[in-house]
Amino acid sequence: MYLVFLLLATASALPGGAPPSVCQTMLPNHGGGIPRQTTPSPFAISARRNGSGYMVTIQSAATIPFAGFMLQARGPGGELVGSFEPSASSIHTIDCSQPGDTLTHSNTADKPSVEVPWNPSGFEGPIIFNATVAQNYATFWTGVETPRIQVTRGSSNEPSVSPARPTSTTPPNFVPEGKQQSSTEFDPFYDGCDTKKACFGAPVDCVKTKNCKAVVAVTVYGDRYEFEMKAAPSSQWVGVGLSSDMQMGDDSVIECVKEGSSVKSYISYTVPRPNLNVNRDRHQANIQLLAGSINDGVMYCRVLRETRTSINGRIFDLAKDKYHMLVAAGSSVHPNKVGFHNDAYIVSGEKKYLSDVSAIQAASKLLLRLHGAFMLAAWLGTASIGIILARYYRQMWPGKSICGKDLWFAWHRIFMVLTWCLTMAGFILIFLELKAWSAANNPHAILGTVTTILCFIQPIGAIFRPHPGTKNRPLFNWLHWLVGNAAHIVGIVTIFFAVTLNKAELPDWMYWVLVAFVVFHVAMHLIFSIIGYAAEKSAERRINSFPMKEMGGSGRSSMYNDRNPDAPFSSSRKCLLALYIIINIIIVAALIVIEVLAPIEEFVQKLRDSMSS
Repeated sequence: MYLVFLLLATASALPGGAPPSVCQTMLPNHGGGIPRQTTPSPFAISARRNGSGYMVTIQSAATIPFAGFMLQARGPGGELVGSFEPSASSIHTIDCSQPGDTLTHSNTADKPSVEVPWNPSGFEGPIIFNATVAQNYATFWTGVETPRIQVTRGSSNEPSVSPARPTSTTPPNFVPEGKQQSSTEFDPFYDGCDTKKACFGAPVDCVKTKNCKAVVAVTVYGDRYEFEMKAAPSSQWVGVGLSSDMQMGDDSVIECVKEGSSVKSYISYTVPRPNLNVNRDRHQANIQLLAGSINDGVMYCRVLRETRTSINGRIFDLAKDKYHMLVAAGSSVHPNKVGFHNDAYIVSGEKKYLSDVSAIQAASKLLLRLHGAFMLAAWLGTASIGIILARYYRQMWPGKSICGKDLWFAWHRIFMVLTWCLTMAGFILIFLELKAWSAANNPHAILGTVTTILCFIQPIGAIFRPHPGTKNRPLFNWLHWLVGNAAHIVGIVTIFFAVTLNKAELPDWMYWVLVAFVVFHVAMHLIFSIIGYAAEKSAERRINSFPMKEMGGSGRSSMYNDRNPDAPFSSSRKCLLALYIIINIIIVAALIVIEVLAPIEEFVQKLRDSMSS
């Protein structure tokens, strides 16, 4: 039995032919897994004797042109034999096992046929020629082969014609003995990006690493604008929007949607804010689905769009106008529209002509990253430390002050002022970034607003706090404690919800880092409480370890308590505070690094690649 390898690439996908990296691959991976055609191939291979070798021809009896191919000759054990001797610039050889043993295309121009000499290079015995032939990117046949040919050292005039035969429906599965090895999965969708077609996808820089969650490629053939899209298995739809700005709203959108086992395409538009929505246009004749497939959950589609279309009363002229590209994908689909883009979303940083195939850069996320960093520093860092100081350290550092204020109070105020400043700055930055209310189906925005409001009013109340010992002081203490702790708790919950935001691009395991912080923070509260209770018993008096003590109306003034000698176990408590601050800084710094460098997995992979190279 002959086990024969074959692979090839296609018009827009492999402009320079199949690469050596796929020599051990058994099937093309078009679009992340576009299936091969199972119908009989319109293309065939024939071989006629030519001196001591053969002249091999690939062509279609129906004169159908093809864009790409890969051709090999195999011996009885499945080994590659002989070498091809191309003379035309449109084809060239690659070396899989030995020099010149594989032939492929050099460009993606339509080819009516290919004819090339093959030299047995001293080999004698049975062989077959086997090829994969691609009519275009999404339409290809594997196992196109000749019958068995007996190669001998016969007369150069000996006729030996090998008629074409229909394609095999089973692709070859040849792996050379002793050379089986793992190889990086090859996805030709990305080949030709930035040279033959404009490509853009999410997350940032995924086109370079060829691992996009959602990606679009635009190829222009004269007045033909073809959009190819691909999405990860989790997505039910993928779309590309053409926008005059970097915000969603009043844009033209092409969607590809999974419907059962097939893919459908639609042209839609986004309703401007404040009623942001996506509606399908009534004139679906503006686009044509050329190819669509679902393979292992990966969705691929190729859509032809008219150069000039009128969408919702607005003219979109792809040839004359520049656009921002918005690429998105989501896991939910409604009867007449797609759901939220919870899987992927990215916007190009500048408007470009779609015929411009130069690399597309994503819009800057600096303001978004600063927002996240400021909020992490505020509610996990400065607010947590400030609350610990106010609650457990009122009797520490007696006689020491800053600007006339007790040391604990001075540092508490410094940390809470930092919390206020970071929160206000973060709140302003996110509105500068979004320029509108968040459209995400996530309570993060609402909770963040509640946190900001509580944070804003807290220092205003502190300015008007009654003097110690007055009748309204206990009421103030309760309100100040309640608002401060409510803001802290809601702020931390808000950060948890940020992990699921598509824009944040945070890893799921960040939840566990946040959980670790919460466990650590609660445990330290418990330890501080136990030590405070022990100190109170040791001194045989009540120590105002908690702000709530004064709220009880014991009649003791804060001034009197603050003048007492340093509280029992002061050395241990100071060491615990130092430990808390150090661990807090480490955890918060780690979370900020994860947020600023998101998506952190891609950053780590780039770092590993740079170190290995």
